[in-house]
Amino acid sequence: MPSALSRPVYIVDGARTPFLKARNKPGPFSAGDLATQAGRTLLVRQEFSPTELDEVILGCASPSADEVNIGRVAALRMGCGEKVPGWTVMRNCASGMQAIDSGINNILAGRSHLVLAGGTDALSRAPLLLSDAMVLWLANWYAAKSPGQKVAQLAKLKLGYLAPVIAIMKGLTDPMVGLLMGQTAENLAYRFGITRAQMDEFSVRSHLRVVAAQDAGFLAPGGGEVEAVYDAAGNAYPLDDGVRRDSSVANLAKLKPFFDRKYGNVTPGNSSQITDGAAWLLLADEAAVKRHGLTPIGQILDTEWAGLDPAQMGLGPVHAATPILKRNNLGLNDLDYIEINEAFAAQVLGCIAAWKDEKYCKEQLGLDGALGALDESKLNVDGGAIALGHPVGSSGARIVLHLLKVLKRNNAKRGIASICIGGGLGGAMLVEAL
Repeated sequence: MPSALSRPVYIVDGARTPFLKARNKPGPFSAGDLATQAGRTLLVRQEFSPTELDEVILGCASPSADEVNIGRVAALRMGCGEKVPGWTVMRNCASGMQAIDSGINNILAGRSHLVLAGGTDALSRAPLLLSDAMVLWLANWYAAKSPGQKVAQLAKLKLGYLAPVIAIMKGLTDPMVGLLMGQTAENLAYRFGITRAQMDEFSVRSHLRVVAAQDAGFLAPGGGEVEAVYDAAGNAYPLDDGVRRDSSVANLAKLKPFFDRKYGNVTPGNSSQITDGAAWLLLADEAAVKRHGLTPIGQILDTEWAGLDPAQMGLGPVHAATPILKRNNLGLNDLDYIEINEAFAAQVLGCIAAWKDEKYCKEQLGLDGALGALDESKLNVDGGAIALGHPVGSSGARIVLHLLKVLKRNNAKRGIASICIGGGLGGAMLVEAL
């Protein structure tokens, strides 16, 4: 189908690391380690040198203090050389998708022809912070000069000052509405009458679909998407390790609500996991394809970003994907496949419900009526973030890459990858397999 972009932007190849579940301690890899290993694996199989890239763009929501411009760090470590610019973007959960979109825009502007774009995060390494009270006490301590002043300051130190502030909890709390992301999912469950049983059933399906994809080789090394990573001791990490092969509704029903302990239904079991991982895609225009003899696997046809109430942020995919559908004269089920990042089961189910809701579609999307009922056999066919995890910076890139892999293996043509974004945003991309 015709592209809404002014000229073709191709996806030539892509790769990602396994997504490794955080297990209450720092994981074996930094965000930079993950991005570097996935990128090296991808670049080594190309016909061109890494130094021939025009730029490297990397999304990351939580880079470490020594890798603040992590895109540049990864570019240098991947062997792209000093002359290839590397830079970092951040759009919360869609940072990896934003990196792709930034690459698209630079290609359309004629600034670049060959771009490596993706996302990374090592959420297991999110820092523990000092409280404001402790920071103020330390400032006064260092300002004290005499022994008497030091003693006086010691007397003011309270044990509670030493309690760490968990950075990831602050990062997952919306500052405008004061809600954790899981509380926004509770809002959607209440709004659309989504039950705990529906959430848990959706979550089990996600796990079972990932298991099936791993067993079929689609999400195993050599399957064209996931590439094993290795730590300093030579240990291999070949598979997404958060998936539960024994997942069942009965097991999930034992878990207590986390975000609204009294009335809620959102639990750790029907939410995405805290995870580490990286994903890359190689973008090219026609000139680069011809110059390097490349064979594209797909094409970006259209992109969209949308804003909405931060307290309803999980509906971002609805607000971003719907304009693409209307612009390209497509119905929901004209797509061959669709990926919606599974931040929470309630959030994905809320998106499905919103598209079926005539009132919502009229009042919030400006449509004449309900968009329709999504054929769920086309949705997240190999599971999603509830089973795989959600390394915030990389998920937007992962779903675009995986969508293309699904389209290719099933001889299908087009699909949409969409993601909700903390802060009340949504992102979506329409892609076509070649």
